[in-house]
This record gives sequence, C-alpha cells and structure tokens, in this order.
Amino acid sequence: MMSVISKVLAVAVAVEFLYIMYLETFAPKSAKTAKVFGLAKADQANEMIITLFKNQGVYNGLIAAEVLLATFVFASQTALIVLLVYIILVAAYGAITSNPKIILMQGGLPILALISLFL
Repeated sequence: MMSVISKVLAVAVAVEFLYIMYLETFAPKSAKTAKVFGLAKADQANEMIITLFKNQGVYNGLIAAEVLLATFVFASQTALIVLLVYIILVAAYGAITSNPKIILMQGGLPILALISLFL
C-alpha cells in the first residue's frame, strides 16, 4: 500500500509532466517555453520544431496520465515503480546527451517519489 507521501509525490510528478505538456503542446511559441527549453526565436519560428515539440508534449501528457492511473485507478506500487524508473532513465539520458540539469529538473521529483515507495 502506498503512503500518502508517495501519492502526493506521484501527483507532483504528474503535474510536472502536465506542465511540460502544456508548454510543448499548447504554448510552444511562448516566452516561457523558450526560457524553459533554451530556445531561440528562430527555433520557435520553425514549424518542424514546433511539430516535434507538440508530439513530445503528447508523450509527456500520457506519462502524466499513466502515473495517475498507476497511483489511483490501479493502485499499483509496482506499476508506479516501473514508470518512475522509466522517467528517471529518460531524464538521465537527457542529462548525458543534452543538459546535465535535466536529471534534477525532470528527474528530481520522480527520484523522490521512487525513494518514498521504498520507505
């Protein structure tokens, strides 16, 4: 059975990924999106990049939905662990290939949530 702290952290992970989805899918040309992702104005004017961002945003929204489903609908600690490990691995890959800050920015909450599941 998941603790309240684990559920709160899982919801925080989902909210983070919903926010990323919002930036990528619904506000890809905003100043906030440019700041968060370090985009130049030329990047935001490139429709191919915007399309890729929107596609990535859908992925992030579905990750959020899966975290919420694992936490509340299926109430499966195992499923939540698998999802959190997946998110952490993707964040680690991003940290290695793109920006080292990604491990904390995108992986920080999932790491805390994962730790909470084992306490």
